[in-house]
Amino acid sequence: MEFGRFCSQVLVIGLLCVSAASAKDSALTTSGLPVPRYVSLKSDHVNVRAGPTKDNDVAWVYTRSGLPVEITAEFENWRRVRDSEGAEGWVYHSLLSGRRTAVITMKNKDDLASLYERADTTSAVTARLQAGVVAQVKHCAAGWCHVAGNGFDGWIEQQRLWGVYADEKVD
Repeated sequence: MEFGRFCSQVLVIGLLCVSAASAKDSALTTSGLPVPRYVSLKSDHVNVRAGPTKDNDVAWVYTRSGLPVEITAEFENWRRVRDSEGAEGWVYHSLLSGRRTAVITMKNKDDLASLYERADTTSAVTARLQAGVVAQVKHCAAGWCHVAGNGFDGWIEQQRLWGVYADEKVD
């Protein structure tokens, strides 16, 4: 009897371990895509709700199309998102786009981020961008990202972006 109880406890523990390993190693989400992941807002009016149904109150409204957000969870057709300021809420999936964008970040908000002609700090500076500027991410590799936006196009150090994971490759 003691042996049987021991085996059932081991079995339950084993299943929990397998379950945790599977969740980390493969996409077990509604969409079949990995979580977390970055996406952008498709519209310039996106309701963010307190929970994953239309019955939940609108907590706030995003009014900036293209803003990057990080999906941190999925529930049916709803995605829990976090923005660059850390605010979290639920958004209906059709209001999100797979188009990759990023926000320029700086330690001091008054500093400017240099945009270079090539992925090299010795190349010519093509622009200086303020913290909070949203850029379309075209490509990232080896710590650099090629970004473009309204009036600028060039390379920036990946660490200056919120919307791309450290060392993430984007094609």
